[in-house]
Amino acid sequence: MTTPARSITTARLILRAFQPADFDDLYAYQSRPDVARFLRWEARDQCEVRKALEVQCRETRIAAVGDWLTFAVQWPQAGHVIGEVGLKLVSREHRQGEVGFVFHPDYQGRGLATEAAAAMLALAFGALGWHRVIGCCDARNQSSARVMERLGMRREAHFTDNALVKGEWTDELVYAILARDWPSGGS
Repeated sequence: MTTPARSITTARLILRAFQPADFDDLYAYQSRPDVARFLRWEARDQCEVRKALEVQCRETRIAAVGDWLTFAVQWPQAGHVIGEVGLKLVSREHRQGEVGFVFHPDYQGRGLATEAAAAMLALAFGALGWHRVIGCCDARNQSSARVMERLGMRREAHFTDNALVKGEWTDELVYAILARDWPSGGS
């Protein structure tokens, strides 16, 4: 069972556990079709966002393979939660995980997703002691691909017609980085 720090502060962001009071902020971006466009879920109504928030409020530790550790991303300059970032345990034996992130479009293009995801990689390779972290995205989602490239992740795969998402076959890109390639060298 792994329970890392409850919050992480970066140069511009506060990453913390989700709270029930984050509903309006979460709804502000999870209800948007442009946010859900490249994700496996459709834009969410209020009931679906409440259910998602209940799950995210519990994602505060990694106890088993498949568990997500999810953080609300708060930008003090905005005064509220602007997105989410997290880590998923893929293999305990091979010390591998996955990084993921979703941000409100109004706050994209400022390096905030890169900053939050970098904090997740630092956690993965530091306190969690992981060896390898992957990131996946719909091949049409060039913004997410650029975030992973800025993090120093290398593109390892382009799967063609890999998943049937919302009735459409989609390609998937897979990026990865090893602890030794992370700027801290995994320490």
